[in-house]
Order: sequence, then C-alpha cells, then structure tokens
Amino acid sequence: MAPRYEVMGIEGLPEIRGGADLGQLILEAAAHQGTPLRESDCLVVSQKILSKAEGRVVRLAEVVPSPAALAMARELDRDPRLVELILRESKRVVRMDKGVLIVETRHGWICANGGVDQSNVDLDTASLLPEDPDRSAQTLRDRIRQLTGLDLAIVVSDTFGRPWREGLANVAIGVAGLQPIKSYLGERDPAGHVLQATLLAVADELASAAELVMGKLSRVPVAIVRGLALERAEASSKSLLRDPSRDLFR
Repeated sequence: MAPRYEVMGIEGLPEIRGGADLGQLILEAAAHQGTPLRESDCLVVSQKILSKAEGRVVRLAEVVPSPAALAMARELDRDPRLVELILRESKRVVRMDKGVLIVETRHGWICANGGVDQSNVDLDTASLLPEDPDRSAQTLRDRIRQLTGLDLAIVVSDTFGRPWREGLANVAIGVAGLQPIKSYLGERDPAGHVLQATLLAVADELASAAELVMGKLSRVPVAIVRGLALERAEASSKSLLRDPSRDLFR
C-alpha cells in the first residue's frame, strides 16, 4: 500500500466555557460522528478552545491601558485595550509598523499581537494563549488516557503569519507524546550525500495539515490525524524555537 494518512475533523463540539472537560467532550463528539479515537492517533487541537476552557478570555471593559499602550495604540490606530493585553503577554516588541505589532511572547514565540485574538469569542472580549501550551497538551493527553486507556499524541495549534510569504499557516505551539522535530542529520540521501541541515518540523506539519479540515469559520476546533508512524517522546514544543545565536534574521 502506498504511504498515506487520514485527517478527520471532529464536529459537534459545544461552545467551550471555562472549566469544560475537553477530554470528555472530544471523546463524545468523535464517537458520535462515527470516528472514535484509536490508539496511536494524534489529536490536533486549536489553542482557542484550550484558552476558553482554561479561562484565558478577558473582557476589554476590564482592561486599563498603560501610558505605553496608549502611545502605541495612537501610532498604530489600534484599540489601546488590545495593545495593553498584547504588551502584558509579551517579553519584547520586535517590530511595530503599518498597524501591526510583532512581539515575542512569554513562551518565546514571535508572532503578531502576542496571540491575543478576538475571533470566535464574545463581543468586547479577547482570548489569550494558554499560559503553558505544552502543559495544556499534556493535561488533555492525561485526561483522555484516564477515560479510555488510549495513549495519544497531542498538538496544540495556532495560526501564524510567515515572513516572505503571503497567507497564514497553522503551527504547533504545544505538544505532548510526540517528538516535534525529526532529524535527518548525518543520514545519507540516495545519491550518497550526508545531510547536514535537514530537520523536519513534524509538529508544525501536523498542525498545518489539520487546519485544512478545521477551517476558521467551520466550528471544527479539533482534528484526528491517523495512520502516521510518529516518533513518540516526552518532548516539548520549545525544541521548535531556533536558538538566537543561530538565527540569521534577528
């Protein structure tokens, strides 16, 4: 059989509120649509539902902008309350221009708006990234294992822009139960060349593949990736962050 795998969106999940039992809800929705979870499946989960379940949603009316946020908001023509939230979630501002605020989050991700987002949440609110997406992934993995005995891999995904290319793509910001990078360093290609710089971002590719069935408006925040022989490991998404000493673009 030719190499292949499946990606299946999980439909029917309810609106997620703080304290929701995501493991139970995902299991029930997957079973209801006829695709119950199996051993060795990988679940790709949108960070948004994790943020909602963990109470990482803020009412803008309760946000008091700092002087720095007010000044930046005037320059960017942005809501100062959103700018304040972005600054709170950030370690540093990387670039500020043309209405866009690029920052390094407390997690180490460099992205627009520090992951602060107003899509798919109530009006006059904003969602923040999970405090620790790796921990969120592990908690969900543990809950599903507790309920079913299944040991799944979990990828927490979010949408990032990409330098030099138009369009957004989903990437992994949290993982549990899999090695997020596959290294081919030192291996030989069919022509006999020794590979010296080939690291495959497996977790990012899983996140992007799942996005095509999850969508932005389809209310499908979880997908099953089935049929891949993933390298299982107790690893962290931090391995996807390039060390600044080797980053030519900082």
